[in-house]
Amino acid sequence: MSQNFPPLEPAELPADAVEVGRIADAWGIKGWFRVLPYSASPEALFSSKRWYLQPAEKGAKTFTGTLRLAIKEAKEHSDAVVASAQDVPDRNAAEALKGARIFVPRSSFPTASTDEYYWVDLIGLEVVNREGLALGQVRDLMSTGPQTVLVIAYEQDGKTRERMVPFVAAYVDAVDLPGRRITVDWQADFDV
Repeated sequence: MSQNFPPLEPAELPADAVEVGRIADAWGIKGWFRVLPYSASPEALFSSKRWYLQPAEKGAKTFTGTLRLAIKEAKEHSDAVVASAQDVPDRNAAEALKGARIFVPRSSFPTASTDEYYWVDLIGLEVVNREGLALGQVRDLMSTGPQTVLVIAYEQDGKTRERMVPFVAAYVDAVDLPGRRITVDWQADFDV
């Protein structure tokens, strides 16, 4: 680690850790840094006072392993989030974190409102239609602006294919997180 690197403590990544963003660069001269959240609603960054950092996947790596960062404050600023941490006293220390991937424990996410879900909780759920026909498994979600779309992977003729179902009340009948299932008003041949 460089001499400018802040004295952060090594840590184990929590079993329920979710990657929620990355550190973009230093912000100001007092140790603040700019974060690019992976969600348009970065509540998980605001609700957790302990972030876990791992090195960038590409580019310069200023540290190895997992480090715990004690957050003093995180807030929205323009199109990003800015944050300050206890062991990041100045701009040089903040610059040393550039590119770091940010993880927070899923257990520290704020409770979602009724009929609101975190994308991370929907990935991997089985999707069936009203008739009980299996349509596949949620592989990803995609924001199209006005709505979110479930990207569902399924097997056909020995190949993995995708179908997309708008994640809106008109098509989604029920989300059963404990049962790991989403019931939709959709037919298998809608995609063909």
